[in-house]
Amino acid sequence: MATLEDYRNERLRKLQEIKDLGINPYPAKSNRSEKIGDVINNFDGFNDKEVTLAGRITAIRSFGKLAFIKIRDYFGEIQIFMKDEGEAKPGYLATRQIKLLDTGDFIEATGKIGKSQTGEISIFANEVRLLTKSLRPLPGRDGFTNKEERYRRRYVDMNVNPEVRDRMVRRSKFWQATRDFMNAHGFIEINVPVLEHTTGGADATPFVTHINAYDEDLYLRISHELPLKRLLGGGFERVYDIGVRFRNEGVDDEHLPEHIAFESYAAYEDYEDGMKLYEDMIKYVAKETWGTLQFNVGGFKINLDQEWPRIKYADLLKEKYDVDVFNPDREQLKRILRENNTEFKEDATTSHLIDSVWKLIRRTSAGPYWLIEEPLSLSPLAKVVPENPLVTQRFHPIIAGTEMGNGYSELNDPLDQLNRFKEQQAMRDAGDDEAQMLDEDFVEMLEYGMPPACGWGNSERNFWLLEGVSGREGVPFPLMKRRDNSEKTAKDASDSDEISE
Repeated sequence: MATLEDYRNERLRKLQEIKDLGINPYPAKSNRSEKIGDVINNFDGFNDKEVTLAGRITAIRSFGKLAFIKIRDYFGEIQIFMKDEGEAKPGYLATRQIKLLDTGDFIEATGKIGKSQTGEISIFANEVRLLTKSLRPLPGRDGFTNKEERYRRRYVDMNVNPEVRDRMVRRSKFWQATRDFMNAHGFIEINVPVLEHTTGGADATPFVTHINAYDEDLYLRISHELPLKRLLGGGFERVYDIGVRFRNEGVDDEHLPEHIAFESYAAYEDYEDGMKLYEDMIKYVAKETWGTLQFNVGGFKINLDQEWPRIKYADLLKEKYDVDVFNPDREQLKRILRENNTEFKEDATTSHLIDSVWKLIRRTSAGPYWLIEEPLSLSPLAKVVPENPLVTQRFHPIIAGTEMGNGYSELNDPLDQLNRFKEQQAMRDAGDDEAQMLDEDFVEMLEYGMPPACGWGNSERNFWLLEGVSGREGVPFPLMKRRDNSEKTAKDASDSDEISE
């Protein structure tokens, strides 16, 4: 059986023969005049019209003096119908030289649009121009199913499995719809820094890097929150940012160390205003991305097209597990987690234990509903509810077993914020790597004054969830553990079972 090396050597031989013909196998410019999809979808307008089309070869058939080549660009696929009518002009390949081409090559053809005897829309051309010679054959669809290999060579995956490319288009629509909604509601997009001296705005372990110019260690942001709220202190009223954030924690179906996130802040509003706005936003984005508000994901049937109920955090834990979040019993919390086969650290903070118990409830919740009034110990940046200072004005949308966002009435009391930061810093000093850092500059900003505001954030986990895929399936190039060259060479040597030639 031929190996990948055999196929590659044969293509290298063809490459040299093409060069010997005086043909540049990698020209800088294409002469494409139309997109294939436009021709296919408007055949009457292009019939008998001369055009130049370009794309990747997906199939080649040769029958003596006739040849048929299928090419595909991003927008569609078409057949090139070729006849042997002598020599090609300089820089082109005639029908008799089609043997020098392979599937995976990029070519262009100039000719008239029409239909073949079988009725297939075709471009009739007696010569083609090589744009890129491919040295490695694409694997067959059935032979390229290993997830790790798909993730490592995503550019191959997108060719073999076009639904992966389609998913990335929907991902783009998801974020574009988010921008469109926010812009239409008077928000201004402002990109805030990724490198920070002090990172905060979430409970997460940061990545650490180093700036040579200052000879200082810096953090990659875990959240957009604190810089955006500084903008409120600077006089902006409605701001948001969409961009990458980094969290140095585990990798699973819902978490990636690097992912896109969105955060926004609106002055003179509170969490009641936020729930209305962001419920509308989630519905709008879903409709624009998938064309529906009805989803069936993770075994849940979800109908977003309704008014979402509001359920209090303490009431839910009391109802499901008889947990009193205001007077928690650590042993009770641990017992609940053990009974549900949930791992935890024996020295975990009580807040983390409560959160783990809540997640037992969350993962069985279809939703949609708003989880509101989280305990103060779990929300160091949110305002308390005046009628019950033990809980905060915080809200989460719960959909299909996950939290699809996080929002709250922002804390703008500098003394209160300083005390909460100190509590978090004490937890961090005691060994909690995910506790928030004391950010003195942020407290100083609050002392100058920040208006009351509602903040909100969600990550692309929302996209993964409604798309029905894991995080690694939902991004174009998921981070993988490095594979050394010896492993890669061994893998290449065994690739023959994947090749489609």
